[in-house]
Amino acid sequence: MRFVKMQGTGNDFLLVEAKDEERDWGALARAMCDRHYGAGADGLMLVLPSQGADVRMRLFNADGSEAEVSGNGVRCLVKYAVERGLAKPRDGRLRVEAASGVLEAEVLGDGERVERVRLSMGAPRFAPLEVPVLLPAGRQGREMEPPIVEMPLDVAGRTLAVTCLSMGNPHAVLFLDGPVEAYPLEDIGPKVERHPAFPARVNFGVARVHGRERMELRVWERGVGETLACGSGSSAAMVAARLKGLVGDRVDITQPGGLLTVEWSGKGEVYLTGAAGFVFEGEWAQG
Repeated sequence: MRFVKMQGTGNDFLLVEAKDEERDWGALARAMCDRHYGAGADGLMLVLPSQGADVRMRLFNADGSEAEVSGNGVRCLVKYAVERGLAKPRDGRLRVEAASGVLEAEVLGDGERVERVRLSMGAPRFAPLEVPVLLPAGRQGREMEPPIVEMPLDVAGRTLAVTCLSMGNPHAVLFLDGPVEAYPLEDIGPKVERHPAFPARVNFGVARVHGRERMELRVWERGVGETLACGSGSSAAMVAARLKGLVGDRVDITQPGGLLTVEWSGKGEVYLTGAAGFVFEGEWAQG
């Protein structure tokens, strides 16, 4: 089985053009994404034809669970589909079908080569049932009063004030006063991911705001662990910061893997811009 490894700001994926959706793709993702015995990646992405868009994706995390969407993954898919001739942009745009819905991507390049992608991540969702998140005891009466900003979350003997929302997948964002690199994400991340407040688990981001147009971020991704970058996590962090009045409509977000730009006016859709690149091609031995 042929595959291509790609990365978006260091968030890496193995792309496979698939015809048989019935096989155990979760098990294959666990094997292929293993960084010691496999090709190594944060996820396995199936490239599929779509009935309602230009191309369709299914994404399996490194632990085999299926994800709703990935902003970095969609950018990789757009570059792959355009440069491999699977889809042609119309008016400079490509529509991608994901489990979370159909996303529109603006292709930035010279027509044949995709340099960057400006992706509509859709509108953020704030209702507790849409995240999903269970509010702490004594606050159930506030379920009809989103957004959920600075919700107290008891984790490992400490109380975290997290802002919860969905970008097609669930996110909890914690703002720090100090550098994000010093935060014990490898210890706290898995505890937040599997906290009882999040019935579908959650992506956990720790962010620091440096001004109206700059932030830094690390993300512990559900089903993967810490990644070099997270597109939906960047979107969620920017939205959370804007809800708190900390940033403007456009923010450059620095992550370990590089820079992503997120735009949100305070209503409507969130836009994520960044590059994607090919790493290598290979063949996976069946069985």
